[in-house]
Amino acid sequence: MGFREPTPVQKATIPPALEGKDIIACAQTGTGKTAAYLLPILQNMISRDQIGKGTACLVLVPTRELAVQIDQQFQGFAYFAGAVSVTVYGGGDSVGWDYQKKALTEGVDFVIATPGRLLSHLALGYVDFSHLKYLVLDEADKMLDMGFFDDIMRIISLLPTERQTILLSATMPAPIRQLAKKIMKNPFEVSIAISRPAENITQAAYFTDDAEKIHLIGRLLKGKNLRSVLIFCSTKKDVRQVEKELQKDGFQVRGIQSDLDQPLREEIMRDFRNRKFQILVATDILSRGIDIDGIELVINYHVPSDPEDYIHRIGRTARADADGLAITFVNKAERRKFERIERFLGQKIYIVPM
Repeated sequence: MGFREPTPVQKATIPPALEGKDIIACAQTGTGKTAAYLLPILQNMISRDQIGKGTACLVLVPTRELAVQIDQQFQGFAYFAGAVSVTVYGGGDSVGWDYQKKALTEGVDFVIATPGRLLSHLALGYVDFSHLKYLVLDEADKMLDMGFFDDIMRIISLLPTERQTILLSATMPAPIRQLAKKIMKNPFEVSIAISRPAENITQAAYFTDDAEKIHLIGRLLKGKNLRSVLIFCSTKKDVRQVEKELQKDGFQVRGIQSDLDQPLREEIMRDFRNRKFQILVATDILSRGIDIDGIELVINYHVPSDPEDYIHRIGRTARADADGLAITFVNKAERRKFERIERFLGQKIYIVPM
């Protein structure tokens, strides 16, 4: 697959994971953490002859997009290992539900699931987790932010207590510590570059009015040979509006937000990955965990409320050691939020003169 050197989080996580230790890994998206847990778990399943013997690994994630992405990486890693997986998430049709039910009943090796949909299946009594040996909570802080704590605890109460648990989080707030205490045994801790943007991201900002933002995007992009641009908006309504305005200006642009049905969201993501259009406009649904190489520019159409969200948004560019540019539009009402981000980063962001 072209891997030559492990990333820092892989170097730190893979050896204790191979030894079967519980692990708390604090690392941002884009640092290679999916491989940091999938590879050692697959290796242990092969060496212990656990493949094809029922569901051995459950990966819980906050969003369907992240579930699909992890599954795609799993397909690559497990291609010659004979291990099979299923993604379990809501928003699909009855065919999707039936497919998930069949896989959970028969017991595929890996289940990659969002908590709500998995609980719906568990409530019907046909899911067999009696062979489960590995539990992974990926983007644990995001799952707690989204209110999944009770769902996670309910799911864990139905799992075997003798298992290896790996918890991954971009931040380590008190609720994550409390969760770890409840579900883990003497966890090994890994902490990699918490809450700092990659050094190869050039950050800049414009102080501008809302009325000017669309025109500013046009001025930034016209005449530039940028193949992949990601624009973050704060609301679904703004995503629709920005998409419409940019289409009027002649740009190849699509919008993605939670109102779209799942097949359409997957189609838009696939087309963006394959460079079939230039600009993707999104809500924070895409700010975590979505790994698309070659995004050259991220624009924050609105200043995110949380500095952590700023880190995750701009982290969509400059992945895999590439360079990237992140530009934030700041209106008067957002100045304070912007200053909070600068304090969090411990640095000033360059303000481009209008």
